[in-house]
Amino acid sequence: MLDLRSVIQDFDGVERRLSRRGEGAVATLRPVREMAIRRRELNVALEGMKKRQSEANARVGQLMRTDKAAGEAARAEARAIGDEVKGAEEELRRVEAAIEKVLLVVPNLPHDSVPDGKDEKDNVVVRTWGEKPRLDFAPKPHWELGESLGILEWPQASKISGARFTISKGAGARLERALASFFIDTHLSRGYREVLPPYLVTAETMTGTGQLPKFEEDLFRTQGETPLYLIPTAEVPVTNMHRDEILDPADLPIRYCAWTPCFRAEAGAAGKDTRGLIRQHQFHKVELVKFSRPEESMAELERMVDDAQEVLRRLGLHHRVVELCAGDMGFSAAKTYDLEVWLPGQEAFREISSCSNCEDFQARRIRVRTRGEGGKPRLVHTLNGSGVAVGRTVVAILEQCQQADGSVVIPEALRPYMGGLERIVPEKFPRGVER
Repeated sequence: MLDLRSVIQDFDGVERRLSRRGEGAVATLRPVREMAIRRRELNVALEGMKKRQSEANARVGQLMRTDKAAGEAARAEARAIGDEVKGAEEELRRVEAAIEKVLLVVPNLPHDSVPDGKDEKDNVVVRTWGEKPRLDFAPKPHWELGESLGILEWPQASKISGARFTISKGAGARLERALASFFIDTHLSRGYREVLPPYLVTAETMTGTGQLPKFEEDLFRTQGETPLYLIPTAEVPVTNMHRDEILDPADLPIRYCAWTPCFRAEAGAAGKDTRGLIRQHQFHKVELVKFSRPEESMAELERMVDDAQEVLRRLGLHHRVVELCAGDMGFSAAKTYDLEVWLPGQEAFREISSCSNCEDFQARRIRVRTRGEGGKPRLVHTLNGSGVAVGRTVVAILEQCQQADGSVVIPEALRPYMGGLERIVPEKFPRGVER
């Protein structure tokens, strides 16, 4: 959430910075201008009312000792002023609640270093690692490979749960489990602490990281008097772990990694990536979360990107790092890098990780602070990134490591996690005849 004081002090400047995200972002902020003026008017009026109330109360005490009738009149005046104060305070609470409601749907301000642009066509490729695999045959997309190998199943998943679900079988299931362990072990070796958070969280928790109220249609939730939400990413529970806490500066930066399932309604994804593993309602991901001193957060973002790249480098997967333009960034981000992996079966780079510095945008919502000079509390900066998406790594391995005979070579770094398996070959699972 944006800082109201900063917005009020330089509304035009904030609006200009927000305009880099597009006119829609600016439009969400505009109602705050008039409400902020009314808030200031009420605060000034309240200051005067309370001064008058204090003076009236003082007169009551003086007059009651000398002139009871005059004292009663002064008391009635003080009571009337008190009613005015209560009315103004109630209006102020309503105005401040309305301002907060608006600010909860206003996106973060882009960092000055973020390139201008409207959408993904304006993103900037920062660097590329490795080379495209040289295949002397026509590469297949992962959904064809998964079916022919017998390790990915969609008809049965659809029968159980509907569209956008997958069953991984045999070496496919083991590959997902192996990747998660490999990712976690790699990140632990680079200074992260592993956590296993809840998968169901409260509305307050979702609001803390920015999923609510703006993106409720993308979430799954339980029914009942107090609904809980299925997490769309481990960023949500892990970032909220330190809600309402003051962190010791000596402990910063704090670096967490977590492997969890993720659940997304994909409400705005009709017709997109309907085949394969790219866009599912349920998938697994290893998430990286950091709490940093403000002056160190951009350096921590660069390190997080390198941490995410490291798992791809160890797997030998050709990929690139892309800096997102202002118009393509997520709601809570001040600066974002995407990692995109090459998929020869689709002849395209596809996102496999997104790493963002949210600066104090989330910390203000969840009130996570540390101490600065003189011990004065100040907001921390929060960062999050995929380290990386497990299902999309399965996609990358299947497509980049496929062989002419239809088998898939397991990257060497992953083989110890696969029980020494070097290659995935076709498997056959029992299947009945549909009635």
